[in-house]
Amino acid sequence: MGNRGMEDLIPLVNKLQDAFSSIGQSCHLDLPQIAVVGGQSAGKSSVLENFVGRDFLPRGSGIVTRRPLILQLIFSKTEYAEFLHCKSKKFTDFDEVRQEIEAETDRVTGTNKGISPIPINLRVYSPHVLNLTLIDLPGITKVPVGDQPQDIEYQIKDMILQFISRESSLILAVTPANMDLANSDALKMAKEVDPQGLRTIGVITKLDLMDEGTDARDILENKLLPLRRGYIGVVNRSQKDIEGKKDIRAALAAERKFFLSHPAYRHMADRMGTPHLQKVLNQQLTNHIRDTLPSLRSKLQSQLLSLEKEVEEYKNFRPDDPTRKTKALLQMVQQFGVDFEKRIEGSGDQVDTLELSGGARINRIFHERFPFELVKMEFDEKDLRREISYAIKNIHGIRTGLFTPDLAFEAIVKKQVVKLKEPCLKCVDLVIQELINTVRQCTSKLGSYPRLREETERIVTTYIREREGKTKDQILLLIDIELSYINTNHEDFIGFANAQQRSTQLNKKRAIPNQVIRRGWLTINNISIMKGGSKEYWFVLTAESLSWYKDEEEKEKKYMLPLDNLKIRDVEKGFMSNKHVFAIFNTEQRNVYKDLRQIELACDSQEDVDSWKASFLRAGVYPEKDQVENEEGAQENTFSMDPQLERQVETIRNLVDSYVGIINKSIRDLMPKTIMHLMINNTKDFIHSELLAYLYSSADQSSLMEESADQAQRRDDMLRMYHALKEALHIIGDISTSTISTPVPPPVDDAWLQSGNSPTPQRRPTSTVLPPGRPPAVRGPTPGPPLIPAPAGSISSFIAPPIPSRPGPQNVFAANNDPFSAPPQIPSRPARIPPGVPPGVPSRRPPAAPNRPTIIRPAEPSLLD
Repeated sequence: MGNRGMEDLIPLVNKLQDAFSSIGQSCHLDLPQIAVVGGQSAGKSSVLENFVGRDFLPRGSGIVTRRPLILQLIFSKTEYAEFLHCKSKKFTDFDEVRQEIEAETDRVTGTNKGISPIPINLRVYSPHVLNLTLIDLPGITKVPVGDQPQDIEYQIKDMILQFISRESSLILAVTPANMDLANSDALKMAKEVDPQGLRTIGVITKLDLMDEGTDARDILENKLLPLRRGYIGVVNRSQKDIEGKKDIRAALAAERKFFLSHPAYRHMADRMGTPHLQKVLNQQLTNHIRDTLPSLRSKLQSQLLSLEKEVEEYKNFRPDDPTRKTKALLQMVQQFGVDFEKRIEGSGDQVDTLELSGGARINRIFHERFPFELVKMEFDEKDLRREISYAIKNIHGIRTGLFTPDLAFEAIVKKQVVKLKEPCLKCVDLVIQELINTVRQCTSKLGSYPRLREETERIVTTYIREREGKTKDQILLLIDIELSYINTNHEDFIGFANAQQRSTQLNKKRAIPNQVIRRGWLTINNISIMKGGSKEYWFVLTAESLSWYKDEEEKEKKYMLPLDNLKIRDVEKGFMSNKHVFAIFNTEQRNVYKDLRQIELACDSQEDVDSWKASFLRAGVYPEKDQVENEEGAQENTFSMDPQLERQVETIRNLVDSYVGIINKSIRDLMPKTIMHLMINNTKDFIHSELLAYLYSSADQSSLMEESADQAQRRDDMLRMYHALKEALHIIGDISTSTISTPVPPPVDDAWLQSGNSPTPQRRPTSTVLPPGRPPAVRGPTPGPPLIPAPAGSISSFIAPPIPSRPGPQNVFAANNDPFSAPPQIPSRPARIPPGVPPGVPSRRPPAAPNRPTIIRPAEPSLLD
């Protein structure tokens, strides 16, 4: 038959799911799980089956559900079921589903009443269901039977709590009408996880099996033992009905007939039965969906706003419009020029905070990388002295010279100046690479038009390569100019007189003493693990020393190392390390720090290493030179000179040092200016003034502005997304207006759930209320004030209440725990008012005498009917 209430919700939810699917997103409604909790044989599986509308769960007496069944209902056009443990098989006959559940239960738990917390996962696909999860749980039992463990009660309770603790689960606390509700374990467990009672619904089953002369009216009216969401009574099929294949449709009709014909329930028949339970649960689902809609709506609206601007451009889009193409081409070329200039010159908008780019990288090449390359090319002391001695001897020839020859100075200077060509040309190559990378970054915005991007990149790169030749020629020309005339009259040149008096050590020009050259974090990499291992310190490099501190506050100094006789050497990166390392050592073979001959300093990147090396150069700490193979022979030739030759070598050495320093200073100054003028500024001018003309001459406008397939697809996707978002928002509006959210019931006094041992009975006679003024047809004590409970065990008399709304006998058997035993005719003690009874609810009358049965007058109308 299916669930009618659910079928009303299905179209709404499906429309919402379809709207979200059209924009490529999932609609996270996260509908609640519905867990059925109750004692053994309370009718949990029957309640669940009625909700699904299919007959497929195992039935019988005793413990039948011995493993949790997680039932996932999935909306589908065809109806079938499948299990997680046998995915390949589809079940279309639901009798086979029942047999498979029984077989799978026995496979894990055995056939002798054993239980297991391992769930059975069943999916039912049907056009009559919502995407919901229903959970059928084993019944709460006290005494182990068969293969069940001694702590069966606690195992089952833990298993149930795992499922009902989730905030989005609805709890159906099922209690049979023929047992004491105050002792219901299902309600107690629901109270533990849902103290506010917001997601617990009481379900009273087996109303048709109550002892004759009793009913559960006060409970169903939520008067006796109140719950926030109240109770719903249902009448399930009996075992005989199931064995007789009585279908669910006929069972629902019989249930309806029972409530309408029963004198205690007919006045609330519209609030009883499986259809009403379905309606209540569906209202809970509706409430949940409505609660979810505001967040979905705000999410869609924010997406819609972000698309508005781009969609505005595409709304009246015509791909073949020549005017649009011309306008787009001009705008893109102009924007490319602006982006290129911003990347080179620097700009406050769209700053890259992750790495250096464009002009900043070129600046580093000019002022850190290039000076370092120049210093690396500086002469080695031993090689230089050997070359000077050879030059002096070769110039004197066979004669013994008395004076220091000028030609030796000139020859050595020219040889040193020629060595500058390599680092200068390398500097140009590095700048060109950065320019080309910058062009590629700027053309990424032209990705919508692949041909335009390709042509722009090709034209600008070709122009940069053309400028490369001219720039290199100009730089070589600068060096040739330096070689063409040695100006010994330069104001900074020391001259012969001073050269003879200067020592090599004085020749090293340091920065101003105590001037801080650089600060930053470095890791000392070669401290042994026994002494603490690698550690990061805050380093401060000045013109005279290198100090390191615990942190950047520079309060706790760890060490200060003078820069005298220090040099730098490269260290290979460790196999397991991602750090880049360089080392500082003393040229006189002394320990640099504690017992270390060198300290290895580690940085995160090679760029940082190069930057620190350049800073050390400014402080006068130079890189180590490779030793020549014939060092021993060189030492012989150099140091076996006669004193006169040695003086001449020393003089020319000082002169060369002075003059090469002047040229280095000049080249360091002219290189950035030359590259900037001949390459970078020229490229900027070319992009602004000539690029457009080159583009027009390279290809026709329509081919240049031909959209990529990706861009056309992106535009179509964006427009489709825009319309789908509007449609989804419209559907959400429809759902908001077509559904009603029910308010949460007010809290009730459910303290009775915490007491746990209330002897409150729930059986009562089905007598009809008599009209007012007529005496009750029962002999008993005279009506009087409200009932006053006597102490436990006493047999003292009590006073009956004034004219009750429902007179009649009440059977009390709190001491009798058997729910199916016949009620005693004479109570052993008077009835007591149960705790938690709301004020104003009249008490029950005492039981009738055993030999005077209750007179029922069904012909007379009831005031409540």
